[in-house]
Amino acid sequence: MGKDITEIFGENVFSEKEMKARLPKNVYRTLMDTINNGSQLDMTTADIVANTIKEWAIEKGATHYTHWFQPLTGSTAEKHDSFIAPAQGGMAITEFSGKSLVKGEPDASSFPSGGLRQTSSARGYTAWDPTSNCFVKEGSLYIPTVFLSYTGETLDKKTPLLRSMDALSKVAVEFLKLFGNENVTRVVSTVGAEQEYFLIDKKMYDQREDLILTGRTLFGAKPPKGQELDDQYFANLKPRIAKYMAELDEELWKLGIYSKTKHNEVAPAQHEMAPIFTTSNLGTDQNELAMETMEKVALRHGLVCLLHEKPFEGVNGSGKHNNWSMMTNDGQNLLDPGDTPIENLQFLTILCALIKGIDEYSDLMRISAASAGNDHRLGADEAPPAIVSMFLGEELDAVLKAIEDDSVYKTQSRAFEIGVNALPSFPKDSTDRNRTSPFAFTGNRFEFRMVGSSDNIACPNALLNTIVAEELSQFTEILKPFKNTENFDTEVKKLMKKVLKEHRRIIFNGDGYSLEWIREAEKRGLPNYPSTVDCMPHYIDEKNMRIFRKFKIYTKNELQARTEVLLETYSKTIRIEARTMIEMARKQLLPATLGYVHELCNAIDIKNKVGLSSYTEQKMSSKLNDLCDAFYDSIDNLESLVNEACEIKEILIQSEFFHDRVLAEMERMRTTADTIERIMPSSHWPIPDYSAMIYNV
Repeated sequence: MGKDITEIFGENVFSEKEMKARLPKNVYRTLMDTINNGSQLDMTTADIVANTIKEWAIEKGATHYTHWFQPLTGSTAEKHDSFIAPAQGGMAITEFSGKSLVKGEPDASSFPSGGLRQTSSARGYTAWDPTSNCFVKEGSLYIPTVFLSYTGETLDKKTPLLRSMDALSKVAVEFLKLFGNENVTRVVSTVGAEQEYFLIDKKMYDQREDLILTGRTLFGAKPPKGQELDDQYFANLKPRIAKYMAELDEELWKLGIYSKTKHNEVAPAQHEMAPIFTTSNLGTDQNELAMETMEKVALRHGLVCLLHEKPFEGVNGSGKHNNWSMMTNDGQNLLDPGDTPIENLQFLTILCALIKGIDEYSDLMRISAASAGNDHRLGADEAPPAIVSMFLGEELDAVLKAIEDDSVYKTQSRAFEIGVNALPSFPKDSTDRNRTSPFAFTGNRFEFRMVGSSDNIACPNALLNTIVAEELSQFTEILKPFKNTENFDTEVKKLMKKVLKEHRRIIFNGDGYSLEWIREAEKRGLPNYPSTVDCMPHYIDEKNMRIFRKFKIYTKNELQARTEVLLETYSKTIRIEARTMIEMARKQLLPATLGYVHELCNAIDIKNKVGLSSYTEQKMSSKLNDLCDAFYDSIDNLESLVNEACEIKEILIQSEFFHDRVLAEMERMRTTADTIERIMPSSHWPIPDYSAMIYNV
């Protein structure tokens, strides 16, 4: 790179620095008040801001602008309009008004809406989200927005997140005042989303219809070597990968994304990018941008970036570790226990609120990570199980037990001695890391590890914010009568003891991958929803709808619509995968196998004529012929099942059919095809195998 990081960082972002330098002082102050405190922006101010942003964007080479939003597709959407406007004499000028900045009107009928919008009711609105910075990319000014229907329902992922952040802030500020934090005026949830992904050669990708259409390999025998040797994790970067990562970092830095860490992940061809923490809404926008940038940069290097949760069977899939915390406007991390957690009553009370919330709303946590792709990953000896639990670590667990038992907690030494004189000692973290826990405390935050690699993180963070807001509001009501009294600490500990007695079952510090934990979780009464189809109907359980109504996150119609959209997406995903399998099997795999059987049969005839043994050819042809018969029948069975599923009108019953019947037949069909692949010579197999794809970068 020719420039220093600090020189290029945020150069394509209309940042606070640019606002301060370019806007009139009074306009800058008004805009910052809108961003920080949610005050309404008048149209006169909006016009000045719009013109300033336009001039800045044109300097950056922009000719168009777009309202950039996050519909229920799970991706992002954009419609580009130019700055051009007619002038006298057939000339043109550039124009961009406050109205164009603040509001856009896209077609709301062609996005998933769960019945909230019909084709005949097309109007929707995008509305500028000033809390997220505008940026320039590929010749357009991007304006982060929310997406609403003409009748006011939310049609996007972003609006519920913003609502949940406001709700959490309001409740948390009131809660903190109980502990003497009178100067806190705002609390924001923060997130750092570690992003896992695979890279493969584009030439290989172009030969795999399953990767092109579904993002994962629907056929493919396990390679002789997978990840058994653990030699990929943190290994030296291959030159081609290193060049890709260097360009990726530069592109992300230009967009103001704090790309911090890069490394090889556990599976062959798998890698990770981790950013620095930021607010949840900005972190959501930046993660969507990061995924898009990963895919585009990969193509410039002759690679394809795979963001599917399970692109390759038999090796680890990809997740998105959602590191979540809360920060006050005066700089307090509310999940930092300090050096003496036993004395940090505020932290311990918040921790107990989380314990209670995750236990009571574990179904929502599971739902927030539910998708057809993530179902292949969760619980597969590589990712957290579908059972939600919390890991706290030895020290915090000991602190809580001391509170429960009214016993004295002995502060543990944190000095870490290596035993080599030349090496320095250093303080040990207050907790170990548990990679098998879905929701693990990691020192000053919780890491929610269930989220899938392709997921939009707005949903898990919105649900988590809402859950915590609910529990803190309950705690505030209980403790408020004792504020500034000598009994306050006693009442806080009394509340914590009650919570721990009723909700300790959610705490598990052991191996979440083990079969013993599944049995133990069942004894504890923890719900286990292995698939999206199992958990999704609980979205609209009354206890869940109650807190969404309470904090105005979702209306009943919005929640029912989202449930329908997610189940419909699940069914469509399986249907596309099944039809892709059928097409690949009929047009590629079966003809190739039959052709090779024909060659073997010809070889048998030739050998028999000259009196040579054809034992090997006979055994191979017989085995392959039997497999072809089974493969042919499976293709027909799968097609019949898909057609039967498509006739089912009720969306939950249809998704259950796809899960129980169609997926099962897809697995049988794959097993047969993968058995054939192990016998066939590579010269006759029509698609690249696993070894070629994951070891050829």
